[in-house]
Amino acid sequence: MLYRTLELTLAPALRVVYRPEIIGAAYVPHTGAVILAANHISFADEIFTPLAARRQVLYFAKAEYFTTPGIRGQAMAAFFRACGHVPVERGDTRSAASVIEIGVDLLREGSALGIYPEGTRSPDGRLHKFRTGVARLAMRSGAPVLPVGLVGTREAQPPGTRRWHRTPVAVHFGELMYFGDRAAEERSSRVLREVTETVRKAVQELSGQDYLDAFAASGTRA
Repeated sequence: MLYRTLELTLAPALRVVYRPEIIGAAYVPHTGAVILAANHISFADEIFTPLAARRQVLYFAKAEYFTTPGIRGQAMAAFFRACGHVPVERGDTRSAASVIEIGVDLLREGSALGIYPEGTRSPDGRLHKFRTGVARLAMRSGAPVLPVGLVGTREAQPPGTRRWHRTPVAVHFGELMYFGDRAAEERSSRVLREVTETVRKAVQELSGQDYLDAFAASGTRA
């Protein structure tokens, strides 16, 4: 209900103020399961992506957002739930496996699932090495991957501040990519990395970012 309200009120205002450039909108399925794999440079990414896709996109959110005590915490939890955000625990291998299973279940229900394969927001604006969760989701669920390149959102809502700036924003969608026929190869780390790199290159082409072959969270090269 809240998502629909925002779509009827906030979304039109954002379209008027920012006039985001949307390229490749025809690639976005209007219904059915799809994985929107995007670069992550700002909190605003989760606002402009659904705005451009014109359908509700579900995102994973840290469990802490749903368990913060007090009235403010309850309001925040209600907002995240209403927008379709899914609480997940993070931090260990078991949690990561659980997130994949939750994602597969959502896709089997026909949802549009938004993920950031870098695992976190880019600390420097560059595109960092992708984690293989996107490959596991695509191969196991059979849902197509829609590569998304976000441009300008870092300037519109800079990390570390709550201020918004009126600046050009663009959302670029690429052609759908299918990997369900490789489900039997999910146990192969080589195949997982190959599929992940295929998605990463598509996202980089759309975002135009420089690439750093290191994970954003740890800076570990591999």
